[in-house]
Amino acid sequence: MRNATETALAVDLTAATAAVSSAAVLEVSRQADALLGGRKAAGDPGWEQWQGSDEAAEWELANQLVQLRLSLAADLDPLLIVLGLRRWGVTWEMIAKAAGTSRQAAHERWGRRVLEILDRYGSGEPGGPVADDERDLA
Repeated sequence: MRNATETALAVDLTAATAAVSSAAVLEVSRQADALLGGRKAAGDPGWEQWQGSDEAAEWELANQLVQLRLSLAADLDPLLIVLGLRRWGVTWEMIAKAAGTSRQAAHERWGRRVLEILDRYGSGEPGGPVADDERDLA
């Protein structure tokens, strides 16, 4: 038993942790798709017309918001989802609503980390359509 315990305390978890994280992310995505009635795919009737439409963009936004909610409910870190939402121009108000918190609390929780990734050189130019809604939150 002692050898198993020593192994348990010393074994490198890097690959296993990556596998678990990857599985969790994929499952969150799969569940979000299912909750929204399934994802359209190439070859589905109407796929060509749907692709790039306002309806498709709204569905993708809704999917990311469900993924945020699922991640929080499962106690997973939703940073990459929040990052994607901000990169798409989604406001802190919308992110907060999905997270079940206030705009201020959402910004305090993820704002600094999102900015560090989007504006990693500190130029003040995060690039892309990031919503301009942080002036009163700083």
